Amino acid sequence: MTEICIVPQVSGVGGMVSFRQRFSLGLQGRGIRVTADLGSPTIDAVLVIGGTRNLPGLYRARRRGVRIVQRLNGMNWIHRKRRTGLKHALRAEYGNLLLNFIRTRLAERIVYQSNFARGWWERVYHPAGATSSVVYNAVNLGEYTPEGPSDRPSNCYRLLLVEGSLGGGYELGLDTAICLAGLLHHEYHLPVELQIVGQASRSLQAAAQAKSPVPLAFRGKVPGDQIPSIDRSAHLLYSSDINPACPNSVIEALACGLPVAAFATGALPELVPSVAGCVAPYGGDPWRLDPPDIDGLAGAALQVLADLPAYRRGARQHAEAHFNLERMLDGYLDALLQG
Repeated sequence: MTEICIVPQVSGVGGMVSFRQRFSLGLQGRGIRVTADLGSPTIDAVLVIGGTRNLPGLYRARRRGVRIVQRLNGMNWIHRKRRTGLKHALRAEYGNLLLNFIRTRLAERIVYQSNFARGWWERVYHPAGATSSVVYNAVNLGEYTPEGPSDRPSNCYRLLLVEGSLGGGYELGLDTAICLAGLLHHEYHLPVELQIVGQASRSLQAAAQAKSPVPLAFRGKVPGDQIPSIDRSAHLLYSSDINPACPNSVIEALACGLPVAAFATGALPELVPSVAGCVAPYGGDPWRLDPPDIDGLAGAALQVLADLPAYRRGARQHAEAHFNLERMLDGYLDALLQG
């Protein structure tokens, strides 16, 4: 029986629990054994999700002839533009160095989560010697679906923001979401409410509530199985991350038939075609965190809200064509076992 070792991710250096769970279940569904033991004598390949501190274990596996495949998204960069605290900045720089060390010294193959991510790594650290491919994240389209329970309001438009954490400089996205909601409400006279899913400190929540011109609800960090119903309960997802590599929140939303509005940074132009949402020019240099063009973003949101049924259909159809879990598994298995 084929056996693949999935190296447990290190917090802060590119890991993602939801991907590991989905990928492991998908492999097991195909009759492939999954382990986290790099020392197992029966493993056929190793998938490193981002980075790991167990470099000796990777060296030993490589000496035994086991293929090392690294899954890479983006790199840490916000700390270089905003003060996020010394501890956070040191962890971020350490994470980048560790990721690139594995990328250039240990990985035989690299799977980037988007073309944007591959270009970013190659621009900053130069191309690696390893063979590379691009495989987008994916979801189980039977779980993430437009059909199912939802409490989408009929008396207002619900904007949704979903992030794992809104700290460490990423609170900028919340500020933009509040400005967007306020502009839609005041300038375009739309009844709007804003719902936020993700970890946020009490001080950040209080500050946001104080300046929000529209009703604002923090859901906190929620279990993954609640995301489909939350996505179905909204009219529009605002993807707030700047220069994201392949945000799961976007793929999950599209699968649930929830259109996306965002700035055209990072991989978002790859992930959100015109039938599934609208990406607007940032209006400045996103790498410098210039002030964004909120008016342009509001125009994108209005375009989607004006024809929601068509955009909902387009979002689901695009997810079915590009973000199917089986398609993702095929891409990773090709890197792990083929050639």
